[in-house]
Amino acid sequence: MVEVDGATPLIGDRGAVTLLDVFEGRRMLIAYYFMWHTGHPAPEQCEGCTFFTSQVRELSHLHCRDVTYATFCQGPYEESVRYRDFMGWEMPWYSAQDSLETLLVGRRVGMMHIVCYLRQGSNVFETYWTTMRGVEAMDNSYRLLDLTVYGRQETWEDSPIGWLQWWEGKQRMRTDGRPTSQWSRLKAGYSDDLGTGRR
Repeated sequence: MVEVDGATPLIGDRGAVTLLDVFEGRRMLIAYYFMWHTGHPAPEQCEGCTFFTSQVRELSHLHCRDVTYATFCQGPYEESVRYRDFMGWEMPWYSAQDSLETLLVGRRVGMMHIVCYLRQGSNVFETYWTTMRGVEAMDNSYRLLDLTVYGRQETWEDSPIGWLQWWEGKQRMRTDGRPTSQWSRLKAGYSDDLGTGRR
């Protein structure tokens, strides 16, 4: 465990808060660090972060075990919270933009991360972190696809000739140039205007 300053500032729906506030009184915190492209429109935001975050819905099963879940966006609050609202996500959302060097010390900023924290009184400790493939812990779509006869349908799989295959790289999480999860929100009439002046 590594101690982290519980007074580390974040920006949320109530304005400036501390890391300690984000626990909402619970003992543990899971924070997903959402990559962000400041000033870019919704179609250009991270497809991987959109994919994983779209699968986080019901938090009561975490809460009853004394765990809070929150998204720590790596970009500005006002711009990124519009994306959260456009996507219909209801989880707590914070900008960690000004505290990334403190919170991700020694790790690459600009990547997706899951970081777990423990609160003991007013002391905060980082207890676990992962990135890249480790972030699949948030995903149920891949886990379900793994149960099907064709699996994830990715070209890296050792599949018989003629089996279904899906695109590699960013294309597996994008459809017609946007993160796939955005299309249902647009179809339902939600605005993807992030206030950046770009669409």
